[in-house]
Amino acid sequence: MTAALHDLLPAALRRSWAIDGTCPDLDLYSLFRARQTADLHRTAILDAKGRLCYTALDRRVRCLATGLRDLGIQPGDVVGVQLPNGRNAVVADLALAALGAVALPFPVGRGSLEAECLLRRAEAVAVIAAVEHRGNHHAAELRALAPALTSLSHVIAAGPGDTPEGTIPLTGLLRSDPSGFVPARPDPDSAARILVSSGSEAEPKMIAYSHNALAGGRGNFLASLIPDGTSPRCLFLVPLASAFGSNGTAVTLARHGGTLVLLDHFTPQAALDAVREHQPTHILGVPTMVRMMLDRLDRLDRTGEPLPAPTALILGGSALDETTAEHAASAFGCPVVNLYGSADGVNCHTGLTGAAPLADSLGIVAGRPDPRVADIRITDPETCEPLPDGGIGEIVARGPMTPMCYVASPELDARYRTPEGWVRTGDLGYLDREGILHIVGRLKDVVIRGGANISPAEVERELASHPGVRDVVCLGIPDAVMGERLAACVVSRAEEPLTLQMLCDHLTGRGLEQRKHPERLLVVDELPLTPAGKPDRAALRDRVTENDRSRVTKEVSSRR
Repeated sequence: MTAALHDLLPAALRRSWAIDGTCPDLDLYSLFRARQTADLHRTAILDAKGRLCYTALDRRVRCLATGLRDLGIQPGDVVGVQLPNGRNAVVADLALAALGAVALPFPVGRGSLEAECLLRRAEAVAVIAAVEHRGNHHAAELRALAPALTSLSHVIAAGPGDTPEGTIPLTGLLRSDPSGFVPARPDPDSAARILVSSGSEAEPKMIAYSHNALAGGRGNFLASLIPDGTSPRCLFLVPLASAFGSNGTAVTLARHGGTLVLLDHFTPQAALDAVREHQPTHILGVPTMVRMMLDRLDRLDRTGEPLPAPTALILGGSALDETTAEHAASAFGCPVVNLYGSADGVNCHTGLTGAAPLADSLGIVAGRPDPRVADIRITDPETCEPLPDGGIGEIVARGPMTPMCYVASPELDARYRTPEGWVRTGDLGYLDREGILHIVGRLKDVVIRGGANISPAEVERELASHPGVRDVVCLGIPDAVMGERLAACVVSRAEEPLTLQMLCDHLTGRGLEQRKHPERLLVVDELPLTPAGKPDRAALRDRVTENDRSRVTKEVSSRR
């Protein structure tokens, strides 16, 4: 075992979910193998290379597991994976599970400094990375870091192109003879995967999940969105290496015996083409991606044919506004599921009924918590004592999907976990009389302007209702006088240019007091996305700040 991974949940509670059948109590590879033997030629993956059935996938998994074992990878070892969506990423996931090792996936596009931080803190013994992807040469960059990473013994290079010096080609490992391979049988309550979340910390948070928490807790989340119990065909617009993407290999394949539809890089047209060609039952993405797809349909997609209707469009990662939900439901012809979840261990969604309103006067409706996934309480942020229904406080969660611990971060364990194992989310919300969860905002996500607190989420919610706004992110900009000022970064769908005054007039009409109005406006063609597929707030903040500098420079020059 490289990194020390312990479980902060009471052992008896964790075991009770296996005993009562809430969790399958099998390791991920055993679950996958059972699905493979039940339907040998069922399609497992549809990607840029075509179709791959369960049996062909299993052979690749066993070959890679054999090759990794021969390199010295042992049960409990942490192995990094930085690969684009595709069959290699799935093979790596399952091969590490078959070895009883712990996968540490992180999306392509993340820089070498962040990769070094993750691999060092997790004490990873190896990393599997792309030779080249969209101008990034991750394998070579990680090989250059190897001398500074005392635990890292191997860098494995995947994909086309020249294998960097000092790395091991993945193709060679995939030619290993699997005939003598005997898979490990790790404890289902032991670590299987480390999820990465940028969160609000200086360094990315790493959260350890067990086999049961992934296939059981997270698997129950997807099960609640499969009304007829048939195997799902899931189009993942988000990276499999993201927290949201952890519903791919472990949940869609191993737990539910479904099919993964994968794009190695998201574009709105490629996503629409995949919907038409592969007719997924479930589409998983973030609201910004779907807004881009809707805009493409409205302006550029000339097929004139309606999209084949999935069972559900599942949107998470950032707030979903009512305008987007209504437009998406009409365009895709299916329920739009608002997912409230995080890598830290919280999950709640609005379901397939569409009976609950998306928003009310206080916040976003997140649905009814499911104890088979994660039970949710509202507590006082200071005392951690439960609040009565209707009281606004910190959202805490505990259930079958609850992770084990933060990796190499005892200070995060102390800050975000209670002695009873509850996860402190840092989100504010309340439960109404019917047990429906409402999200109000974040404890930390506040812009402080001249001593007054402004919730960016509240302003985003109101701006999203403007007919000329396709997408919006609000954030604080440092200011020498006021401390911070609120900036609105907007993607426009209006025929005439949007102005700050137009947006503020709209907010006034919505009843939002003037002190909460944005004072800066940045209009962009598209919101930049992080490698995990979320709006890149840091990049937007830099652009607004640079615009401010340019404006001041022009004003000074004009006075001379």
